[in-house]
Amino acid sequence: MSAMKTPGVYIVEKNAFPNSVVEVATAIPAFIGYTEKAMSDNKSLLNKPWRITSMAEFRTYFGEAPKPKFTLTEDTKTPSLIFNGKSYALDRTDKYILYYNMLLFYANGGGSCYVVSVGDYTADIEKEKLEQGMIPLVKESEPTMVIIPEAVTLKAEDCYALQASMLKHCGYETKNRFAILDIHNGYKERNSPDGDVIDLFRNNIGNEFLDSGAAYYPWINASIVQENEFNFENLDIANLQALLKKELELTSFDQDKKATIQAYIDGLKKGLSDVEQSTLHKVLSQLSPLYRNIMNEIRITLNRLPVSAAMAGIYTMVDNTKGVWKAPANTGISAAISPTVNISHEGQEDLNVPLSGKAVNAIRTFTGEGIKVWGARTLDGNSLDWRYINVRRTMIMLQESVKNAALAYVFEPNEANTWVSVKSMISNFLNSIWKRGGLAGAVPDDAYSVHVGLGETMTPEDILEGTMRITVLVAIVRPAEFLEITFQQQMQKS
Repeated sequence: MSAMKTPGVYIVEKNAFPNSVVEVATAIPAFIGYTEKAMSDNKSLLNKPWRITSMAEFRTYFGEAPKPKFTLTEDTKTPSLIFNGKSYALDRTDKYILYYNMLLFYANGGGSCYVVSVGDYTADIEKEKLEQGMIPLVKESEPTMVIIPEAVTLKAEDCYALQASMLKHCGYETKNRFAILDIHNGYKERNSPDGDVIDLFRNNIGNEFLDSGAAYYPWINASIVQENEFNFENLDIANLQALLKKELELTSFDQDKKATIQAYIDGLKKGLSDVEQSTLHKVLSQLSPLYRNIMNEIRITLNRLPVSAAMAGIYTMVDNTKGVWKAPANTGISAAISPTVNISHEGQEDLNVPLSGKAVNAIRTFTGEGIKVWGARTLDGNSLDWRYINVRRTMIMLQESVKNAALAYVFEPNEANTWVSVKSMISNFLNSIWKRGGLAGAVPDDAYSVHVGLGETMTPEDILEGTMRITVLVAIVRPAEFLEITFQQQMQKS
């Protein structure tokens, strides 16, 4: 207080308690990709991080699902269906999948998140645009995860380069985020003729900032897209009509029925009303096995999705129910029918503990338990410090929480009273984390310690230079990844 110069009574208030540390949010993912629109009150949201809390808000600001286009071409290497002795491949000519991945995110427990739209459905998906979508995120303090589902739609080399940029963004440019990565062509078996997708990923992802990301394999067959969400308008109608006419010629229907079906086939065209489209779609689905098979293949293709967005939802759900220190594993995936590749116990060995340390977490099916996330490792699997996802993310939370609280002491006197306040503030925060199970130790002294002061963390030169050094030691809980149970026979005692 100021010097007392006038006789009287002066009141002095002293704070009895130190400042508190507010725990930062841990489950705020940022999604980057292409959307139908990006508008709010007639203002463009293109390349602007926008916070939403539900799928309804996503539709309000970023629009609806894309209208995917497919082509049917003869292909003997990767056929989708066989008709009249010929093999046909069903190929999607557009690759926009962010909308479907947002549905997966919310189906698996997702909540608040940021969306950065880098273009609409008329633009080509480009690595440079997706990469630039991370630039405005640098100024945002809230996001804790980065997900770019459409990275896997790029060419392989562009996908790997973009994912390396994601790791750099999380581990170097912001240092407070975690990247969730998908495997390019992750719906294929490892013994695919095109090459081992896991080895290709490991060889091309680089070696920098591996502790700031995790990868998952394989993709999943989801139940996001329903049969009433597409029809013949998603195909080249002229090509479809030609195939359906060939099928009709091979049937044993009488002439009257053939004429009726031919009329339906001739009625396929663009610009029909919703009722007319629905009627034609239902009739052809009943009368034509070929049409029914094509529609089924479209549904399967649209529902074959990478798993990063679902994992972002699982991270959110686990964080909110059990804490960020709980490994996001041994958890089911909602809206998933099956993994695209079945992985055995032996098949996961190289995924989980490779020589390179670049662990890839498995999505597996267990009899009677369904589809589960069966792995909790970062890409830096050889590091004893940052091997596990929950350890890396818990440390990010602790660092950011303490950092934000410590800002209150910038320019405070660098002396004993301040040191006591800072130590008490951080110790109280860590004690609350320990009580909730986030730190390992039977007693607080085993779980954490905070050190600050002259002769302990600082020298006289540090004080003269205005530097306060604080050292925080924490014992973060690690998952029991391997359980060993020993059985031994003993001598009969009675």
